[in-house]
Amino acid sequence: MRVGGPAAEYAEATTEQEFIEAVRTADAAGTPVLIIGGGSNLVVSDAGFPGLVVRDARTGVVNKSVDACGGANITAVAGQDWDELVSTSVDNQWVGMESLSGIPGTVGATPVQNVGAYGQEVSGVISSVRTWDRAVNQLRTFSRAELKFAYRNSMLKDSMRAEASAEDPHGPWYPSPRFVVLDVSFQMRLGRLSAPIGYAELARTLGVEAGRRAPSKAVREAVLHLRAGKGMLQDGRFGSEPGADHNRWSAGSFFTNPIIPTADAARVLPDDAPRYPVRTEVPEREHNPSLGRVDPDVIKTSAAWLIERSGFAKGFGIAGAESPATLSTKHTLALTNRGNARASDIVDLAVTIRDGVRDAFSVVLEPEPILVGLHL
Repeated sequence: MRVGGPAAEYAEATTEQEFIEAVRTADAAGTPVLIIGGGSNLVVSDAGFPGLVVRDARTGVVNKSVDACGGANITAVAGQDWDELVSTSVDNQWVGMESLSGIPGTVGATPVQNVGAYGQEVSGVISSVRTWDRAVNQLRTFSRAELKFAYRNSMLKDSMRAEASAEDPHGPWYPSPRFVVLDVSFQMRLGRLSAPIGYAELARTLGVEAGRRAPSKAVREAVLHLRAGKGMLQDGRFGSEPGADHNRWSAGSFFTNPIIPTADAARVLPDDAPRYPVRTEVPEREHNPSLGRVDPDVIKTSAAWLIERSGFAKGFGIAGAESPATLSTKHTLALTNRGNARASDIVDLAVTIRDGVRDAFSVVLEPEPILVGLHL
């Protein structure tokens, strides 16, 4: 977003030992720690961060086994560029990451908030996550079941608290989780065709019915084009160079799509509001690739739709077109820096939109990026 003040201290770790030691030393000294990969999902206050910022600069992917029976079993270090890994998976015909193309950042962030896009979530291909437990200073590996994945959430994210709790008196752990991701192991089946397409817009773009599959390379290409059209790519593919397009000066989607109890949906949402199924991790079918079973107790609606119907159009700014921070001119879910915004301008815009949606629909939007030194 190109906003926010400086870090009091900064370090880059090129080995696992350097990474752990930097975190452990800071924790022992009582120094606040902010761990970053690509830094793409952060909004930092204008005052900066009064502690140590540690960037995981490690890269690497290990193919543990790749065969027709067990599929592809790979492990990537947390600092590995995410989209490079997705590209590698598509090239090698490993199925399950293709719809997550074009997401900026690194591997380590993906299990923390269960990164998802275009009907796919990273929890669908994760087998385990190896971490450094800051509370007890030891390595811990968590299975997929132990990670308690949910929509944009996980046990890892839940361990990031601003205050200590009865369940975890060692805290607080903020703005980085108690469990620091060191590497992530993935298990993917082999094949030329993608996982079932679970997002209507992507299915239309590919010319297939929702729930069907398509060539993984075609899915990746379609997702990249869709993201570029919304200003959601951070490089020069399919459009202008990133520095010239202020729609790309964002943290991506600023608000998560609200999950609403099915019993409340008719009362809260107009009849024409989008209603999407919320899928569990339990597959619909026991055989062949399958979308997750639908949870009948909740529905998901569109944060972008709520924002637009609350009177906030693309390009909206508090002070009109001259505002330093506005909604993207391409997508109402992205808050953007138009060139000279401060973090406070981003927060003011976010609060205005959140409050407007709350007043119109009694739905409170939750921010998706990690807010460092900021509160809505």
